[in-house]
Amino acid sequence: MGATPLDRLRRLCLAFPEAREVETWDEPTFRVRNKIFAMHATDDRDGTARPAVWLKAKPGNQDLLVRAEPERYFAPPYVGPRGWIGVRLGRGTDWRALEELLRDAYRLTAPKRLAVLVAE
Repeated sequence: MGATPLDRLRRLCLAFPEAREVETWDEPTFRVRNKIFAMHATDDRDGTARPAVWLKAKPGNQDLLVRAEPERYFAPPYVGPRGWIGVRLGRGTDWRALEELLRDAYRLTAPKRLAVLVAE
């Protein structure tokens, strides 16, 4: 059996320096030190429970991505007003693009000495 979307997400997030997983709100969150840079969630706004990840984003990226690909990206509840991006996971996920977004999220959250260890 292949890796689940959560397995793939976990592998990407935990590859960053000092990243760790902590279960919060009954979902895995991914942190550097005690700050969350990404969290697994269920997107059920349209009545279908689909796995997703919410992640911290550079200013303006949320609007840009949601407008360009609303079937893939969304403004998540709670953290969306602060610019975080929701990404639906599963078939059709662009894992390479997600890896880049996760790298940005990590670098925005990590202390400078760790952030510089992760290439842009």
